[in-house]
Amino acid sequence: MTNRTPLVALSGQQNAGKSTLFNLLTGARQHIANYPGVTVDKKYGYFSHNNQSYQAVDLPGTYSLSSFSLEERVARDFLCDENPDLVINVVDAANLKRSLHLTVQLLEMECPTILALNMMDVAKREGIKIDTDTLSQRLAVPVVTTVGRKGEGRSELCELIQAHTVSKVPPDAGAIGNADNTRHESQPYYPALTAAMAELDSALAPLTAQIVQLPYRWLKLKLLENDAQLIGRLAARVPNEQLLTLQNLLVELRTRFEQQHNTSINDYIAAQREAFVQSLIMATVTVTPNQGPTLSQKIDKLVLNRFLAPGFLIMTVFLIYQLAIVQGYELTNYTWPYLAAMREWVAALLPEAGFLFDPYTRSLGLWIVDSANTLLNYVPIFIILFALIAILEDSGYMARIAFVVDKILHRFGLHGQSTLPLILSGVFAGGCAVPGIMATKGIPDHRARMATILTVPFMNCLAKVPLYALLVGIFFEQEKALMMFYISTMTIIAALLVAKLLSVTVLRGEESAPFVIELPRYNLPTVRAVLTRSVERTWIYIKKVGTIVVAVSVVIFTLLQYPGLPEDRSDFYQQRSEQAISRFNKAMDNNPYLELAQGEQLVSLMNYYNDFKRAKLNAKGAAASKAVNETFKQRNPEFYPFVKAPKDDKKAKKANRALRKLASARKSIRREIKEERLSHSLLGSIGRSLEPVTRFAGFDWKINVALLSSFAARESSVATLGVLFQQEDDQNTTLEERMGDQDNNLTSLTAVSMILFFALYPPCLATMIMVRVQTGQYRWMLLALLFPTALGLGVSSTTYSLGIALGISGITMMSSVYFSGLALLLVVGLYPAFRRKQKPAIPATPQDSHGVI
Repeated sequence: MTNRTPLVALSGQQNAGKSTLFNLLTGARQHIANYPGVTVDKKYGYFSHNNQSYQAVDLPGTYSLSSFSLEERVARDFLCDENPDLVINVVDAANLKRSLHLTVQLLEMECPTILALNMMDVAKREGIKIDTDTLSQRLAVPVVTTVGRKGEGRSELCELIQAHTVSKVPPDAGAIGNADNTRHESQPYYPALTAAMAELDSALAPLTAQIVQLPYRWLKLKLLENDAQLIGRLAARVPNEQLLTLQNLLVELRTRFEQQHNTSINDYIAAQREAFVQSLIMATVTVTPNQGPTLSQKIDKLVLNRFLAPGFLIMTVFLIYQLAIVQGYELTNYTWPYLAAMREWVAALLPEAGFLFDPYTRSLGLWIVDSANTLLNYVPIFIILFALIAILEDSGYMARIAFVVDKILHRFGLHGQSTLPLILSGVFAGGCAVPGIMATKGIPDHRARMATILTVPFMNCLAKVPLYALLVGIFFEQEKALMMFYISTMTIIAALLVAKLLSVTVLRGEESAPFVIELPRYNLPTVRAVLTRSVERTWIYIKKVGTIVVAVSVVIFTLLQYPGLPEDRSDFYQQRSEQAISRFNKAMDNNPYLELAQGEQLVSLMNYYNDFKRAKLNAKGAAASKAVNETFKQRNPEFYPFVKAPKDDKKAKKANRALRKLASARKSIRREIKEERLSHSLLGSIGRSLEPVTRFAGFDWKINVALLSSFAARESSVATLGVLFQQEDDQNTTLEERMGDQDNNLTSLTAVSMILFFALYPPCLATMIMVRVQTGQYRWMLLALLFPTALGLGVSSTTYSLGIALGISGITMMSSVYFSGLALLLVVGLYPAFRRKQKPAIPATPQDSHGVI
């Protein structure tokens, strides 16, 4: 045992189960899926074994330790700079040959390594037997077998970790490189590089102090490979003259080698590694061939069939929205009463409402609750949606989707590796544009990367779903599934068309790179994994509602209250309230109940009446209604006759009629006050100033304010609508019921216009910042802001104006827009002048080509 916490790094290729082992060790809940590239950055966690604590780091999945991709740079920089005490190299036991290439490079970096053969159950099922003792002897590293998803092998792995960190078992000398190029049985041998390596020894001798922290033999190999990132690291440490001399020598050595051997140094090193790995496989792996194709191969014959694949993809998208949106929306009928009850509980804790004007703390408190409730009501939808997405990821079909759409993406100036950013951003909804844009760092060619960055925000991120669900639920009750299918695929159509436009204009001339992705085996998702990830992602949404959305709602509330009503208007409404009270007193003349409704008691009576009315409206059944009566009778016996007059008490009935008239007059005056205050507020004035432009799209000032608020956070649009279309004091209705009121003059055509604009509207503030960070230029950020605004407003205005002129319903107009966009997509995609001259990718089975296409 040691007082220092050993640092253990987990390294491995994509989809080898590295994150699963990380979670098995640490108990952390990292996102695990049967899809390559899940870990896009290094993740930290802690675990203990035999009273000794360890720090674990899950490095991004990589196929090598070159510096071509972001994942490779992150992993390699960590190994060079942090010097972990131990590296656990997690490999796929069923694809050992492919995995060992990374193992070889780890050993060449002189990393103290443990080889973890994961997925041993899959290897056994496929008839693969591995001689672990021989493999350990040949590589001079400990080897342990694991099945991460079943928890098998954890104790053995922990024992090895302790032995090679705390107990410090001496490593085999063969596992450590040195300054010369003598042959090591545990590493590839490069006899043709002996002379070049010797010349490098002389050139590097004066730089010993600058390179002492780097593995020497690996350093020489990377220099000969012309590793740009490593040369950049040396440039920061080595004087310019010495660096220039070294670079000239490297150019000479590479040129001489190519002339002598008719191949490049990079190809020679790769070939020697391949030969070394092949010798290991021959010595340690025995395969008993299975009879016939595997299950994954049989499934792929259907889902990857050139004619059937698009149909499977469309059915998958439709099924997701049918289950999540349509069925999930029905569940909101059960969640809303609980949210309404929570609002009542909060209202009871806040200061009592005034006759005309409420205390500021009450108004702000209920505003925040209403904003949050509006979004929390969609939690059932997200739970189902995230569970379905988790099933796609864990089953292995998500990677097939990437392959299926690769050919399409290429025709529109995107890249096969654009699929992951688009999926992260919400192709199926539930994503976020920020991690989607961050994931574009792994796209190798500049044009496709820039096009992806600028089209990712068109995807249906998590924050857009509440507005879609709200409008579809109000205006398209009978066409929910069809509308959500339109919305989900329409944004993809828009993104592809925009990507094509960008690729032939501002991004024209950049070269593209080949698409490589792993097709993992099909797995049966576990109920625990699916539910865990669904709940975790939903919890992220709830936390966002509780932080960002609430903060935005406070800002919006302030902007909608300032500068408030002018003094003359306040006096006007005060006079009207006094007149209403005077009429009430006159109606209550000679009524003994009048004494209970004077001064401050009148305000309390009014609030008591409104609370009683809301409770009765929310009561379901005779028993619940009777319980409400008893509750309010106990709450204030003196006020109770006003709201529930006894049958034989004529004075109480008269008091009830007078109170209802006063409540109606108060409700009308308070509604007018709120409308006028919001309309003439700072934010309301901005919304009204935009009406001359947005009226062609059917937007009034309220919709303008909601759309403006969504720039800070997309969810804020629904939260803002929830309080702009506010509920009355004596009601506790949903936003759908309030917006669906015919008095608001909102139609299905308005809803279609809003949906189209929101789908094409510029990304939120956080996304804009990420566009600036990833592109490094403000001009791309401005393009990402201005172009979608003009596009969204143009499309929505054209749609709404044509619909009004032709008298077309919302669903008909949406269908027309959708199929017009689809037709344009087909024309652009199939027209020969726009097609890229590139050979289509041909998928190979995972077993035949190690899952790489």
